[in-house]
Amino acid sequence: MSSDPKASQAQMEKIVSLCKRRGFIYQSSEIYGGINGFWDYGPLGAELKRNLRTLWWNTMTREREDVVGLDATIIMHPDIWKASGHVDTFADPMSTCKSCKKLVRSDQWWSIMGEQPWVQSLAAIVEPGTLALNTGDLLKWAKGKGKQLAPNLALVRNPEVTLSWLVQDIEAGKRPADAREYFLYLATEQKAAAGFVTPCPHCGGEMTEPRPFNLMFRSHYGPIESDDNVCYLRPETAQAIFVQFKNVFDSSRVKVPFGIGQIGKAFRNEITPRNYTFRSREFEQMELEFFIRPDEVIRLIYGEVAQWHEGADLSEPQPNWGWELWHRYWVDQRTKFYESIGLGRDVLDYYWQSKDELAHYATATVDILFKFPFGTEELEGIAARGDFDLTQHQKHSGKSLEVFDEELREAVKKLTDEQKKDFIAEVQEEWNDCNKSREDAAIFCDKLLTKASYLPHVIEPSAGLDRLALGILTHAFSEEEKADVNGKVETRTILRFHPRVAPIKVGVFPLLKNKPELVAKAREVYALLKKHMNCFYDESAAIGRRYARQDEVGTPFGVTIDFETCGEKGPELQDTVTLRHRDSGEQERVKISELLGKLLPLVS
Repeated sequence: MSSDPKASQAQMEKIVSLCKRRGFIYQSSEIYGGINGFWDYGPLGAELKRNLRTLWWNTMTREREDVVGLDATIIMHPDIWKASGHVDTFADPMSTCKSCKKLVRSDQWWSIMGEQPWVQSLAAIVEPGTLALNTGDLLKWAKGKGKQLAPNLALVRNPEVTLSWLVQDIEAGKRPADAREYFLYLATEQKAAAGFVTPCPHCGGEMTEPRPFNLMFRSHYGPIESDDNVCYLRPETAQAIFVQFKNVFDSSRVKVPFGIGQIGKAFRNEITPRNYTFRSREFEQMELEFFIRPDEVIRLIYGEVAQWHEGADLSEPQPNWGWELWHRYWVDQRTKFYESIGLGRDVLDYYWQSKDELAHYATATVDILFKFPFGTEELEGIAARGDFDLTQHQKHSGKSLEVFDEELREAVKKLTDEQKKDFIAEVQEEWNDCNKSREDAAIFCDKLLTKASYLPHVIEPSAGLDRLALGILTHAFSEEEKADVNGKVETRTILRFHPRVAPIKVGVFPLLKNKPELVAKAREVYALLKKHMNCFYDESAAIGRRYARQDEVGTPFGVTIDFETCGEKGPELQDTVTLRHRDSGEQERVKISELLGKLLPLVS
C-alpha cells in the first residue's frame, strides 16, 4: 500500500472504476441519483461475497465439532435492544453544518477533513513540515480556489479579518499548535469567548456542538404506527445468538464450550458513510459467539486454570483453558483463516485495546486490522465479553439462561465444607479486586456449589463481510506494463485473487471460434468443469485478449482447447489442453481426464 495519500486516492479511484466496469459493485439506486451508504453487488461481486461467506461458514462450523449455526430474523422484539443497551447508548457524536446542513460524525471530523479537496489544496500552501504562514498565498487561495471549494469558510467569506487576528496571535508567539488548529484558525473569523469554530469538511461552514445520534434504523410492525409497535432493524447479528442461546443449547445436544455462528445483514444509520463500502449503512456480518465455562468453574473441575504465556500451544483447545487462552486461540484461528485466503501478515496488523478503551463488559479485545489504501482499519474484532449479554437478557426477559454442568456437579461432590468456604472466600476477594460486589460473588458461588449451574462467558470473533470483500479487492489489485504484438506498451490491470475466493475459477477458450471441432471440445470441457466450479466460456477476440480480460477479473486459471487437443499434432497430445496459471504465466499440458482432479484442490 502506498504511503502517498494522492497515490492511495488514485489507486482507490481505479479500484472503484474497475468494480463498476466489470460488475463487482454498483452504487445502489444509481439511476435515481444513488443513495449514500448503500451498495449493490453485481455478478462478480455476488460471487466474491458468496465465496467468502461459504469459506467462513465452512471454517467456523462445518469443519468443527463444537460450533453450530443460526439464521435469525432482522427484526426482533424491541426489548432485546433495550436489554443490550443499544436503545440508550448505541450512539455516535454528530455535528451539523449551519450552512450546508450536512451531518458529520464528530469523532471522525479530522480524518474526514483530510479527504477533502479544499483541505488538501490549503495544506499544499504550507511549507511541508511547518505551519509557516504566507498571507499572500492564503488571500490568493481565498479569492480563487476557496470560493469554489469551501465557500462558507471564514477565510473565504472575510479573508482580511480572519487573517488579521491570526497574524496578531502569531506575532504574540501563539502559533497554531498543529495542523488541526491551523484549520480552526482559518475557520474562525473572530475568536469569541467560546473559542475556535470547527469547519465543515464539505463547505467550510461552522459546525454545531456534537450531540448523540442513535444509529439504529427505527420502524414499526403491524398496521398502525404507534409507540406500542416500534421496532428496529438489527444493528448487529450477535444479540439474536444470545437470546436463542438456551434454545440452541437444549435442542442441539451441545456442551459448553461450544459456539453459535451466524452470517446476516445488519443496519446502522451511519452519520458519515465513507471509504467506499468500508463504512456503509447496510452491511453483512459474520459473527461467532463462543460460549465457555467461567474460570471459577474450570478451577473447581480441574484444580487450576491454564495460564497464557508466550509460546503457548494454541493448536488444540484444552479442557482447563480459561477465557484468556480461549481469546488468544480465536485470534490465532482467525489469523490462519485470513492467511488461507491470501491475506498474510504483511497486510494484517493487531491492536490490543487498553483497559481504558475496553467496553465496560469486556476483559480483552483485539482488533485485526487490514492495510487498506486509505489507511489501516479494522477488519474484525475479537472480544472476551464475559457473561454480560446473557446476564442482561436473563434479567430483562425473566427467563433463566443458565446451564447445568454434570462435570461441575461431580467435582463439587468431592469438596469438603472447608474447601467450599475457601473457594467462596477466594472468589469474593478476586471479585472485590475487580470492583465487583462480594455479595454477587457469594450468589454466584452458591449456584456453582449447590446447583452446578452458571451463565457461560463468551468469546466473540466478529467480522464484516463487506469489509473483507473490499480488503480482498484492494489487496488483489495490481497493474503491470506489457507490450502487445505490435510492440505498443499498455498498462494492464490484474486482480490476483487467491483461487479459493476468485469469483470465476477457470476461463475456457477454444483457440479459434470458426473451427467447429475446437468449439465442440471446448464446450465439452466447459460442461465438465461447470458442475464443480464457476467457469467462464469465451471464444471472441485473440487468445491473448481473452487472457487479459480474465486477468482483469481475477480468474486464476485458463484452459485453452487447441489443435493438439484434437490430435492434429500427434496422438500423444490428443484430449489434452493448455492450462494457464494467471500469476506465473506458466502453461502446461494436462489431460482432460485429469483436469478436474488437478483444479478442484486448488480452488476449493
